[in-house]
Amino acid sequence: MERADIAGSDWSDDEVALIVADYFDMLTKELRGESFVKAQRNAALQELTGRSRGSIEFKHQNISAVLRELGLPWVQGYKPMANYQAKLVGAVENSLSTTPDILNASRAQEPSGFSEDPVLYVEAPPVMSTHQSHCPPLLERLVRKFDPAARDTRNRRLGRQGEECVFRSERARLSQEGRSDLAKRVRWVSEEDGDGAGYDILSFSLAGTQRLLEVKTTPGHQTTPFYVSANEWDVSIERPEAFRIVRLYDFLRQPKAFQIAPPLEDSVLLRPVQFRASF
Repeated sequence: MERADIAGSDWSDDEVALIVADYFDMLTKELRGESFVKAQRNAALQELTGRSRGSIEFKHQNISAVLRELGLPWVQGYKPMANYQAKLVGAVENSLSTTPDILNASRAQEPSGFSEDPVLYVEAPPVMSTHQSHCPPLLERLVRKFDPAARDTRNRRLGRQGEECVFRSERARLSQEGRSDLAKRVRWVSEEDGDGAGYDILSFSLAGTQRLLEVKTTPGHQTTPFYVSANEWDVSIERPEAFRIVRLYDFLRQPKAFQIAPPLEDSVLLRPVQFRASF
Protein backbone atom coordinates (compact mmCIF):
# COMPACT_ATOMS: atom_id res chain seq x y z
CA MET A 1 0.00 0.00 0.00
CA GLU A 2 1.25 3.48 -0.86
CA ARG A 3 2.23 5.80 1.91
CA ALA A 4 0.09 8.94 1.90
CA ASP A 5 1.70 12.21 0.90
CA ILE A 6 2.74 14.54 3.70
CA ALA A 7 -0.60 16.31 4.03
CA GLY A 8 -0.28 17.75 0.53
CA SER A 9 2.62 19.93 1.63
CA ASP A 10 5.04 21.52 -0.83
CA TRP A 11 8.23 19.69 -1.58
CA SER A 12 11.17 21.00 0.40
CA ASP A 13 14.44 22.14 -1.18
CA ASP A 14 16.13 18.98 0.06
CA GLU A 15 13.41 16.73 -1.33
CA VAL A 16 13.54 18.41 -4.74
CA ALA A 17 17.34 18.18 -4.83
CA LEU A 18 17.10 14.49 -3.90
CA ILE A 19 14.61 13.55 -6.62
CA VAL A 20 16.44 15.55 -9.29
CA ALA A 21 19.73 13.87 -8.37
CA ASP A 22 18.01 10.48 -8.54
CA TYR A 23 16.49 11.36 -11.93
CA PHE A 24 19.84 12.44 -13.38
CA ASP A 25 21.43 9.23 -12.13
CA MET A 26 18.73 7.21 -13.94
CA LEU A 27 19.17 9.27 -17.10
CA THR A 28 22.94 8.80 -17.06
CA LYS A 29 22.53 5.04 -16.66
CA GLU A 30 19.93 4.88 -19.42
CA LEU A 31 22.13 6.75 -21.90
CA ARG A 32 25.02 4.40 -21.05
CA GLY A 33 22.81 1.37 -21.61
CA GLU A 34 22.93 0.35 -17.94
CA SER A 35 19.86 -1.27 -16.41
CA PHE A 36 17.87 -0.13 -13.39
CA VAL A 37 14.38 -0.72 -12.02
CA LYS A 38 12.21 2.38 -11.80
CA ALA A 39 9.90 0.81 -9.22
CA GLN A 40 12.82 0.17 -6.87
CA ARG A 41 14.10 3.72 -7.27
CA ASN A 42 10.61 5.04 -6.58
CA ALA A 43 10.24 2.88 -3.49
CA ALA A 44 13.55 4.16 -2.13
CA LEU A 45 12.40 7.76 -2.62
CA GLN A 46 9.13 6.96 -0.85
CA GLU A 47 11.11 5.81 2.17
CA LEU A 48 13.34 8.86 2.15
CA THR A 49 10.64 11.50 1.57
CA GLY A 50 7.36 10.04 2.76
CA ARG A 51 5.83 10.94 -0.60
CA SER A 52 3.54 8.60 -2.53
CA ARG A 53 4.51 6.64 -5.63
CA GLY A 54 2.21 8.78 -7.79
CA SER A 55 3.58 12.04 -6.42
CA ILE A 56 7.15 10.94 -7.13
CA GLU A 57 6.27 9.84 -10.66
CA PHE A 58 4.57 13.17 -11.34
CA LYS A 59 7.68 15.02 -10.13
CA HIS A 60 9.79 12.88 -12.47
CA GLN A 61 7.51 13.97 -15.32
CA ASN A 62 8.00 17.60 -14.29
CA ILE A 63 11.77 17.12 -14.56
CA SER A 64 11.29 15.58 -18.02
CA ALA A 65 9.36 18.69 -19.05
CA VAL A 66 12.24 20.97 -18.05
CA LEU A 67 14.71 18.80 -19.99
CA ARG A 68 12.44 18.90 -23.03
CA GLU A 69 12.62 22.71 -23.02
CA LEU A 70 16.41 22.38 -22.92
CA GLY A 71 16.49 20.04 -25.92
CA LEU A 72 17.82 17.18 -23.81
CA PRO A 73 16.72 13.54 -23.63
CA TRP A 74 14.62 12.47 -20.69
CA VAL A 75 14.13 9.15 -18.91
CA GLN A 76 11.94 6.91 -21.02
CA GLY A 77 8.57 6.27 -19.43
CA TYR A 78 8.42 9.66 -17.71
CA LYS A 79 6.43 11.63 -20.27
CA PRO A 80 6.99 15.39 -19.84
CA MET A 81 4.33 17.05 -17.70
CA ALA A 82 4.71 20.81 -17.40
CA ASN A 83 4.87 22.21 -13.87
CA TYR A 84 7.83 24.57 -13.75
CA GLN A 85 8.26 25.19 -10.04
CA ALA A 86 11.09 27.55 -9.15
CA LYS A 87 12.67 24.94 -6.84
CA LEU A 88 12.59 22.33 -9.57
CA VAL A 89 14.11 24.60 -12.25
CA GLY A 90 16.86 25.62 -9.82
CA ALA A 91 17.64 22.01 -8.90
CA VAL A 92 17.85 21.01 -12.57
CA GLU A 93 20.21 23.93 -13.19
CA ASN A 94 22.45 22.79 -10.33
CA SER A 95 22.51 19.22 -11.62
CA LEU A 96 23.36 20.33 -15.17
CA SER A 97 26.15 22.53 -13.84
CA THR A 98 27.69 19.57 -12.03
CA THR A 99 26.89 16.90 -14.66
CA PRO A 100 28.45 18.21 -17.90
CA ASP A 101 28.40 14.72 -19.42
CA ILE A 102 24.65 15.10 -19.97
CA LEU A 103 25.16 18.35 -21.87
CA ASN A 104 28.06 17.03 -23.96
CA ALA A 105 26.72 13.56 -24.58
CA SER A 106 27.31 11.65 -27.81
CA ARG A 107 26.56 8.12 -28.91
CA ALA A 108 28.38 5.46 -26.92
CA GLN A 109 29.00 3.59 -30.18
CA GLU A 110 30.16 5.24 -33.40
CA PRO A 111 27.93 4.58 -36.44
CA SER A 112 30.86 2.71 -38.04
CA GLY A 113 30.53 0.12 -35.29
CA PHE A 114 27.35 -1.30 -36.80
CA SER A 115 27.65 -4.61 -38.67
CA GLU A 116 25.93 -3.07 -41.67
CA ASP A 117 24.99 0.49 -42.50
CA PRO A 118 21.30 1.19 -41.83
CA VAL A 119 19.22 3.41 -44.11
CA LEU A 120 17.59 6.18 -42.13
CA TYR A 121 13.83 6.39 -42.32
CA VAL A 122 13.06 10.00 -43.18
CA GLU A 123 9.78 11.18 -41.70
CA ALA A 124 7.78 14.31 -42.41
CA PRO A 125 9.11 17.46 -40.69
CA PRO A 126 7.15 18.98 -37.81
CA VAL A 127 4.65 21.68 -38.64
CA MET A 128 5.96 25.17 -37.94
CA SER A 129 4.19 26.78 -35.00
CA THR A 130 2.29 29.98 -35.70
CA HIS A 131 2.69 31.26 -32.16
CA GLN A 132 5.54 31.62 -29.72
CA SER A 133 5.46 29.43 -26.64
CA HIS A 134 5.82 31.28 -23.36
CA CYS A 135 7.92 29.77 -20.62
CA PRO A 136 8.12 31.15 -17.09
CA PRO A 137 10.99 33.65 -16.71
CA LEU A 138 13.08 31.24 -14.63
CA LEU A 139 12.89 28.59 -17.34
CA GLU A 140 13.57 31.11 -20.11
CA ARG A 141 16.75 32.11 -18.30
CA LEU A 142 17.76 28.46 -17.94
CA VAL A 143 17.20 27.84 -21.67
CA ARG A 144 19.35 30.88 -22.50
CA LYS A 145 22.09 29.62 -20.16
CA PHE A 146 22.12 26.13 -21.66
CA ASP A 147 21.11 27.18 -25.19
CA PRO A 148 20.37 23.85 -26.94
CA ALA A 149 21.25 25.14 -30.42
CA ALA A 150 24.62 26.49 -29.26
CA ARG A 151 25.28 23.36 -27.16
CA ASP A 152 24.71 20.99 -30.08
CA THR A 153 26.85 23.16 -32.38
CA ARG A 154 29.75 23.05 -29.89
CA ASN A 155 29.50 19.28 -29.48
CA ARG A 156 31.87 18.36 -32.30
CA ARG A 157 31.80 14.62 -31.57
CA LEU A 158 28.00 14.55 -31.70
CA GLY A 159 28.03 16.52 -34.95
CA ARG A 160 30.61 14.24 -36.52
CA GLN A 161 28.66 11.15 -35.51
CA GLY A 162 25.52 12.59 -37.07
CA GLU A 163 27.32 13.38 -40.32
CA GLU A 164 28.79 9.88 -40.47
CA CYS A 165 25.35 8.40 -39.85
CA VAL A 166 23.90 10.29 -42.83
CA PHE A 167 26.95 9.58 -45.02
CA ARG A 168 26.64 5.84 -44.46
CA SER A 169 22.85 5.93 -44.82
CA GLU A 170 23.12 7.67 -48.20
CA ARG A 171 25.61 5.12 -49.50
CA ALA A 172 23.46 2.25 -48.24
CA ARG A 173 20.29 3.77 -49.75
CA LEU A 174 21.83 4.11 -53.21
CA SER A 175 23.37 0.64 -53.07
CA GLN A 176 20.09 -0.97 -52.06
CA GLU A 177 18.31 0.82 -54.91
CA GLY A 178 20.75 -0.57 -57.45
CA ARG A 179 22.92 2.54 -57.84
CA SER A 180 26.22 1.31 -56.43
CA ASP A 181 27.92 3.51 -58.99
CA LEU A 182 26.46 6.60 -57.31
CA ALA A 183 27.03 5.20 -53.80
CA LYS A 184 30.76 5.17 -54.49
CA ARG A 185 30.61 8.88 -55.40
CA VAL A 186 28.96 10.01 -52.16
CA ARG A 187 31.38 12.33 -50.36
CA TRP A 188 31.66 13.40 -46.75
CA VAL A 189 32.61 16.94 -47.73
CA SER A 190 33.04 18.46 -44.26
CA GLU A 191 35.36 15.59 -43.28
CA GLU A 192 37.40 15.52 -46.48
CA ASP A 193 37.56 19.24 -47.27
CA GLY A 194 36.72 20.87 -43.93
CA ASP A 195 33.82 23.14 -43.05
CA GLY A 196 32.90 26.03 -45.29
CA ALA A 197 31.08 24.47 -48.23
CA GLY A 198 27.68 25.19 -46.69
CA TYR A 199 26.78 21.50 -46.57
CA ASP A 200 28.27 18.30 -45.10
CA ILE A 201 27.42 15.46 -47.48
CA LEU A 202 27.39 15.35 -51.28
CA SER A 203 24.96 12.63 -52.32
CA PHE A 204 22.71 11.83 -55.26
CA SER A 205 19.15 11.05 -56.19
CA LEU A 206 18.48 7.77 -58.01
CA ALA A 207 18.41 9.79 -61.23
CA GLY A 208 21.93 11.06 -60.52
CA THR A 209 21.17 14.65 -59.58
CA GLN A 210 23.16 16.11 -56.70
CA ARG A 211 21.90 16.27 -53.14
CA LEU A 212 23.70 18.76 -50.85
CA LEU A 213 22.95 17.64 -47.30
CA GLU A 214 23.59 19.77 -44.24
CA VAL A 215 23.32 17.58 -41.13
CA LYS A 216 21.99 18.98 -37.84
CA THR A 217 22.16 16.55 -34.92
CA THR A 218 20.63 16.75 -31.45
CA PRO A 219 20.06 14.39 -28.53
CA GLY A 220 16.82 16.27 -27.95
CA HIS A 221 13.34 16.02 -29.34
CA GLN A 222 11.95 16.74 -32.81
CA THR A 223 11.50 20.50 -32.41
CA THR A 224 14.78 21.31 -30.63
CA PRO A 225 16.12 24.52 -32.25
CA PHE A 226 19.31 24.65 -34.30
CA TYR A 227 21.52 27.25 -35.97
CA VAL A 228 21.75 27.92 -39.70
CA SER A 229 25.02 29.50 -40.82
CA ALA A 230 25.40 32.22 -43.46
CA ASN A 231 27.06 29.70 -45.80
CA GLU A 232 24.20 27.24 -45.40
CA TRP A 233 21.67 29.99 -46.03
CA ASP A 234 23.51 31.06 -49.18
CA VAL A 235 23.62 27.51 -50.56
CA SER A 236 19.92 27.05 -49.81
CA ILE A 237 19.20 30.10 -52.00
CA GLU A 238 21.72 29.30 -54.75
CA ARG A 239 20.92 25.58 -55.01
CA PRO A 240 17.36 25.16 -53.67
CA GLU A 241 16.72 22.09 -55.82
CA ALA A 242 19.68 20.26 -54.28
CA PHE A 243 20.10 21.64 -50.76
CA ARG A 244 18.44 19.88 -47.84
CA ILE A 245 18.83 20.12 -44.07
CA VAL A 246 18.80 16.63 -42.57
CA ARG A 247 17.68 16.94 -38.97
CA LEU A 248 18.67 14.02 -36.73
CA TYR A 249 17.05 13.94 -33.30
CA ASP A 250 16.84 11.58 -30.32
CA PHE A 251 20.31 10.66 -31.56
CA LEU A 252 21.63 9.07 -28.37
CA ARG A 253 18.98 6.36 -28.47
CA GLN A 254 17.48 5.53 -31.87
CA PRO A 255 18.28 8.29 -34.38
CA LYS A 256 15.25 9.70 -36.16
CA ALA A 257 15.36 11.99 -39.17
CA PHE A 258 13.44 14.47 -41.26
CA GLN A 259 14.44 16.84 -44.05
CA ILE A 260 13.82 20.53 -44.65
CA ALA A 261 13.86 21.90 -48.18
CA PRO A 262 14.25 25.53 -49.31
CA PRO A 263 12.84 28.04 -48.93
CA LEU A 264 13.78 27.39 -45.32
CA GLU A 265 11.51 30.14 -44.00
CA ASP A 266 8.52 28.08 -45.11
CA SER A 267 9.42 25.35 -42.62
CA VAL A 268 11.17 27.05 -39.68
CA LEU A 269 11.07 30.36 -37.88
CA LEU A 270 14.34 32.16 -38.60
CA ARG A 271 15.62 34.89 -36.28
CA PRO A 272 18.97 36.73 -36.50
CA VAL A 273 21.00 36.21 -33.34
CA GLN A 274 24.18 38.16 -34.06
CA PHE A 275 25.60 40.74 -36.45
CA ARG A 276 29.05 41.16 -37.97
CA ALA A 277 30.49 44.62 -37.44
CA SER A 278 33.19 45.98 -39.72
CA PHE A 279 34.78 49.32 -40.65
